[in-house]
Parts: sequence; C-alpha cells; structure tokens
Amino acid sequence: MTRRQSPFLMALGLAACYLALNATALTYGASSWANQVNQSRPHNLVLSSLGVTRKATPIPCFVDPTAAIHTDPRLRLLLVSGLDGSRDSVHATLELANWLTQSAAAAGLRSDCAISVVPCVNIDGLAENLGPRNGVGGDPSRGYPPSPKSAYHSPTNPERSYLWRWIGMHAPDLVLEVRAAPQEGSSFEQTGSDAWAIPRDDPNDSLVRQLATASAANTGTIPSGVLRTGKSVSPEQRLRLFAAVIARYQGKVSAARIELQRRLKRGPLTVAKELSGHYGHDLNNVVYIPAVALIGRLRLGQLTDDSAQLSRVEKIVGPYFRGETATAPKSGSGLSGHLVFCELADRTRGASRQRYVELARNAADLAFDGQGHLRPEMPYHVEMSDAVFMGGPILARVGQLTGDARYYAACIQHLKFMKRLDLREDGLYRHSPLDTAAWGRGNGFPAIGVAMCLTALPASHPDRKQLLTAFRDHLTALAGHQDYTGCWHQVIDRPESYREFTSTCMITFAMIRGVRSGWLDADRYAPHIKRAWYAIRTRIGPAGHLVDVCTGTGKQPNLRAYYDRPAILGRDNRGGAMALLVATELAAYVGPNGQIE
Repeated sequence: MTRRQSPFLMALGLAACYLALNATALTYGASSWANQVNQSRPHNLVLSSLGVTRKATPIPCFVDPTAAIHTDPRLRLLLVSGLDGSRDSVHATLELANWLTQSAAAAGLRSDCAISVVPCVNIDGLAENLGPRNGVGGDPSRGYPPSPKSAYHSPTNPERSYLWRWIGMHAPDLVLEVRAAPQEGSSFEQTGSDAWAIPRDDPNDSLVRQLATASAANTGTIPSGVLRTGKSVSPEQRLRLFAAVIARYQGKVSAARIELQRRLKRGPLTVAKELSGHYGHDLNNVVYIPAVALIGRLRLGQLTDDSAQLSRVEKIVGPYFRGETATAPKSGSGLSGHLVFCELADRTRGASRQRYVELARNAADLAFDGQGHLRPEMPYHVEMSDAVFMGGPILARVGQLTGDARYYAACIQHLKFMKRLDLREDGLYRHSPLDTAAWGRGNGFPAIGVAMCLTALPASHPDRKQLLTAFRDHLTALAGHQDYTGCWHQVIDRPESYREFTSTCMITFAMIRGVRSGWLDADRYAPHIKRAWYAIRTRIGPAGHLVDVCTGTGKQPNLRAYYDRPAILGRDNRGGAMALLVATELAAYVGPNGQIE
C-alpha cells in the first residue's frame, strides 16, 4: 500500500478492467438510436455513463483512460453533443472522436491532448427526433446552471443536472459543444480562435455560456466554445483546427482542474482535520450521524496525540453522561448512535468508563426481552439493510467492553436475520424486501457494519469464520462495481445512477479495515482503495462541502425511486461524518503523512 506507483500507469491498468466491466454493465434498453451511439464508441475510450433519463436510458460518455488522473499534463478536451436537437451533430462528434483517438494522422495531437466525449446528452429526444426537447417536457439545451436542489430528480430535465455536475467533476480544460451547421458556417472553414467562439446569439443560459462563468459542481469555471460542423471536413482541416485549439490552451489548466489538483494534494490527516472543523460538534440526539462524526474526532485526536479532541467530545456528551438527558433509543439510528459511548469507554478508566458502558448498554440491552431472553433480532430494523450497521456493532462492542458473551450471540443472530432478509444471490444487499434495488448506502451499511463487528468479535468465537466469509463475499461483489473514477453508485449495479459519496466512503472504510486486519488480500484490494481515496478527496471541497451525498432514504418501492433520491451538493452531516471516519481509518493504516497514489 505504501509503494508509490505512477498515477498515469495506474489509470491505464485500472481503465482496462473498467472498460471490460462497464461494457457489459451498461445497457441501453430498446432504443436503437442509443445502441447506435453506444456502438460508435472509439474502442480506446472507456464506456461509462453520466446519468439516466426519465425513460431510464443511460446517458453515455466515452472517457480517456486517464480521465480520473487530474495531474495528467496533457490538455483535457471534452466534446459534447446532442443538445442542439440534431443527429447530424452527434454523428459528426462520433466521427471526430474516432479520428482524434485512433487515426495515424492525429497521433501528434494525442500526445498533447486527452479527449473524452459526451456524444448525445439528449439521448431520448434524438431517439424520437424531437429536436432539443427530451420527450418529458424538458429542454436540456437551456437552463444552466441548474438548481442544486434539482439533482437528479427533475421530472422534466434530469439530463441538465447530470451533465453539469459530471463536467464539474471531470474537470476538463476545455469543453467544445459540437453543433451541425451549414458548410459556409463551419468552424473548419475558419482560422484562429474565432473558429470555436460561442455564437453571439447563444442564450445566456446555455451550457457553454455558463461553464465559463459558473462553477460546475463547485469545482471551478471551465473555458468553453462551439464547434460548428459542415457536411464535409477534410483531414487537413481537422488537423489545422485541433492544432490551433491545442496551441491556444496547452498548459492553461482550467480553474476546475486546479481545484481538484489542490484537493488531491491532501493526505488523510489533512482531510480529517479539515472535516473536523465542520462536523462533529454536537449530539443533540444520540443517533448515528452526529455520533459517527464524534467518533471520527476521537480517532483524529488519537492519531495526532491531541487530547483536546477527547475533552471536547466529552463536553458534548456531558448531558448524557451526567444523566441530565435520556439516551433511550427510539430508532435504528438511535441504536448505532450509542457507539460513541463505546469509543469513549475505550479511552477512559474507572467510574467514567463504567458510566459510558452503562450508556452503551441502553441500546445493546434492547436485544433482550423483559425476562432477559434473546430476541430474534434487534428492534427498529424496518426490514432495511441499514440495520446491519444500526444494530450489529453496538452489540459486538458492548460484548467486547463487558466480556458478556450474550451480546456476541445477539449480534450474530441479528446479522444472520438481516442476511436472510436482504442479501441477494449475487452477493449484494437489496435495501429491503420491497424492491430488489441494491441501494448504495444500503450496501455501505452492511460493509461497514460487519467490519466493525469482526473487529470486536473474539478470534475464538465459533461464528467468526462464517461472518468473515460473508464479509469477504460481500466485498468481492462490491469490488466489481467500482467505476473508473473510484466511486460506487447510488444503485451499486446500475452505473447510470449517480456516483454517491457516502457509500463510497463506507465501502472504502470496510476495505481498509479488512486489509489492516488481514481479512482481505492487500494486493487485491489496494487498487480499489487507491482509486476510492482518489475519488473521495476530489469530492471533499473547501469548508466541508461535498459532492453528491444521497439524502436520508427509507425503503423505496422501485428502482426509479432510488434513482430520484436527491443528491446533496454542499455541506451535509451524514456525508461529513462518513468522510471523517474513512479518512481517519486510512490515516491509521498508512501513517500520519501517508498518501495513496
């Protein structure tokens, strides 16, 4: 894990496996137009998706194998098409992309420029020849920047939010929208930067107008222009134009990419310290979100020999410690919220430790009925896979703190119950029996929950081997669904769903804990951890701002409902808590100055 490896070479190697994975994972339904677009992908670009339409069609993107490596010195060029309502624009874009990425004539350009493509944003509208309309009342060519609150559940224009945030996180140095035009108006008939200038009559709320002035996904501005294509473009004209583009922008890194480069320079302790300035400062209710953030602060204090962190957390939990405020859990989140008292018990002695154990038992003792008999499962599970984390670790931790084997028995029984209820045959967890969808955080909870249980369960426990096998099987299933950016998705096995921050943090935590503890093979999982940590850092901005945290989510009736759960851009306590936890876990593994590259 500590050996340094070229980011460029690492990206090439990982891209190969993502190419094979995503080529089979993405499906485009019955739309012959979508299939035609997809099949025209240049073979050396990675097939991925930036989102999904209201008709459940993935919006394809073809990305350079180094797309997730923001330190690549080459100019990063993004071609975007399908906004002007013309299939001719899409065909021209695909033709240009194939020429740029594969022809011998463009070999010199490729050494200076990495090309990625969004070939058809309005994939449904063009399938039905609706012009710029998308068939559900929207027009993805207008309305930029989209409202942050509309991601990604707009009933009429989801394409807009998907495209805007994806471009912000892709962080190209230049975006060129390709539009069909009469031959005499073609960019290839002109010289100089006017060849790709934005038309004067372009609407103020067009994509290319706003990219240069507004910050997509809160990363920064991105230069943009318009390529107008005629019916006939010679190889010489192509070479001349793209040579001019490269000459104009070579070495001029976009503000968006500069910001991502800044984020990537941070090690795990730096990230944890930044996050601790914004998260983990209250415990108004003993529930999992603020409790996890407080645990992160305690671990940060331990890693940095900062005893003030412990003092501050003890002050925050003081009303519960002194009995001024009750801690009786009333939900699954309330059960796991009591984990903070377990962490405090580990760090204190004597009467203080005894009191924290007593507080933790307020949750753990709910595993038993009034006669002290073991219940079939922990209460408040509501049939959701969240309950693996909500109810399991508190039992294992209290067992560890007290030495009372009854808590271990309750933990194992609860985990087996949840596994029977929600584990799918393919090794992923459905969120609940209401639908088979493998919600992202609905798999993050079992991953982190079982990892925590294994940490506390005695090595000699008779059920440990079976639990360890279940953990490994789940992580194996999850590893196959990590995408080229390093993220996992809002629906794990639906790569057209958005890249979701908390599930990525939780799964990464489980992998790190597994490798640290010797449960998982380091050589096998190191690439996944590296890519995930890369993605996590890019999605943690200044002042604790995060990218695409799924909002609180109960059991949903169908796949569409999981697609449509709002994705938060900005500060979010849930996302901040999980980011703080994974950053401190990584720091504990690689050391105080550790950086995974």
